[in-house]
Formats: sequence, C-alpha cells, structure tokens
Amino acid sequence: MKRFRLVVSLITDENDYQRQQAAVAQEAATRLGVDLQTLFARNDAIHQSQQLLDVIQARNANVNGILVEPATRTAFPKVARAAVESGIAWVVLNCEADYLKELRSSSTVPAFAVSADNHEVGRLQGRQLAALLPRGGSVLYIQGPSHSTVTEQRSAGMLETKPGNVSVRVLKSANWTEDAGYRAVSSWLRLSTAHQENIDVVQAQNDFLALGARRAIQEQTAGLEQDRKSDLPFLGVDGLAKTGQAWVRQGVLAATIIVPPITSHALDALVAALQGGVHQPERTLVGPESFPAPDTLIARPPVQRIPGPIEKAVDKPPAGGGT
Repeated sequence: MKRFRLVVSLITDENDYQRQQAAVAQEAATRLGVDLQTLFARNDAIHQSQQLLDVIQARNANVNGILVEPATRTAFPKVARAAVESGIAWVVLNCEADYLKELRSSSTVPAFAVSADNHEVGRLQGRQLAALLPRGGSVLYIQGPSHSTVTEQRSAGMLETKPGNVSVRVLKSANWTEDAGYRAVSSWLRLSTAHQENIDVVQAQNDFLALGARRAIQEQTAGLEQDRKSDLPFLGVDGLAKTGQAWVRQGVLAATIIVPPITSHALDALVAALQGGVHQPERTLVGPESFPAPDTLIARPPVQRIPGPIEKAVDKPPAGGGT
C-alpha cells in the first residue's frame, strides 16, 4: 500500500491550541501510517504562503496532501489552485474558504474543509453569560485577531445568544497569545473611562487571552477598584486538559469551552479520500462543549454601580472582525 506524504501548516507554535493541533496530527499520522511534516507560520500570512509554495514547487517532494490552518481569512486561493493543479490534495482547517466549491468542481484531487463549529462556540459563550448574569450586566469581551474568521464566527454566535440586558465592551487583540490579551486589556485600562466602567464578567475568545486579561487587571488596578475587579469571573475557549480545564478546576477561570483539535478528523478524512476514494463533503464541522455546562454556573450577584460617566458599551463587533 502506498505511503502518503502529507504536510500540515499551522499558524504559530506559541499558542497552546496550535501546539495541540500539531501533536494530535502527529499521533494521527502514526496511527494512519503516513509521513507528516509540520510547518508553523509565525503568525505571518506572507511567510505561510511562501512556505506552502515551497512545498508545492519542491522537486521530488512527492507530497500528496496539504492541510492548512491559514493566518489570513482569504485562505490562500492562489496557493490552493497551485496545489491541486500539481496533484496535491488541499484541506483547509478552521477557516471559511469561499473558493472551495469552484476548486472542487475542477479538481482531480480531494479539496475540502474541516473546522471546529466556531459559531456554536460563540453561542455557548452567550449561554454562559446568560447563566452568570440572569439580571443583566456588562461584559469585557476580548476578541482574537480581526483577520480570522474564527474571531468573526465566535463573536456572531455570542451576540446571538447573550441576553439583551447584557452589554458588551469589545477589545481586539493582535493574536491568540496570553501576551496579546494582556496588551489589549492594559491599553484599555490606560483610558480614564475604563476605571469608571463596571464590568461583571471578562470573557475572551481563548483561554490564553483570558489569562492575559486577568494578569493585566490584577497588575494595573489598585484600592477599591482592585477589590471589586479581583473577584471577576474570567471565561475562555479551547479547554485543553492541561490548560483551560485545569485552570477552571483551579479557579483561575470560571469556565471554558472545549474545542477538540481537528487535525485528527481532517487527517482521517484525507487519508480515506486518498486511499479509498471516499468522497468528503465540502465542509465538516466538529462540535464544542461548555466546561462546565452553562446551567451549572453560579449566577453573579448584581454589582453596586459606582456613580459617574460610563462610556457606552459596544453591543456588536467592530467592522472587519466580529470576534
């Protein structure tokens, strides 16, 4: 039986979920009996594009398939076309690739997408807020990078299910790291209006952003404000066993959302398509789950509001990147 050579291209090796994606991919490759090379893009779409073109254009590389989690929302349509024209299967991870339908119609090799259901991730975030704030309140919501469709989908889902009496202050981060969460919240705290706002919950689009937000608030508030904000619940997403879930058990986070690494699902589907000609749907979604379940979260008591001007909260994501 032919031994396939596959490449998985991920956004960064500085993010816990991305590292888990790589580890799960390698485990799946060993189980499936395929050779796997893992590339990291350093959060740089141009660098990632060049890495992929080098793979496609390499002589005697004999690569059968590429799985890519893009560092750009466009998902590299020209690179995808170059891959399939070279007889290399193309699988997009955690991204909306508008060109897939057209690509599949003319491709002789598999081309499809596998993604966590990030809209449902956002819906679970909204349900967590409903459980914690049954009487309403204010949320500091920290998004991932604006170029990511994951960011947009999670924001849209959260706004869909959060109660109408819960207002949302949106902060944008540069990437998915703890440092990015720290910087986003630190910048906000430097605004005089930030210290006049009453925040009931801090919710971030991944666990490390939530951790960075927590650190910024602990370090950069003092006195009565620190007493009030030190008890804030922090909510994240990804929910890996050794980080997000462990932090919930330790009380560092109030809740997270478990997003299963999808590289195993994607590799199973790709090898089935390459080996046995199994037709794959254009897009497959992998479902998340709240940890703990939203209905087990303890409601927050109403916060005593401090008189003074409060800058209007944002109840919809800014243009260009919902989350």
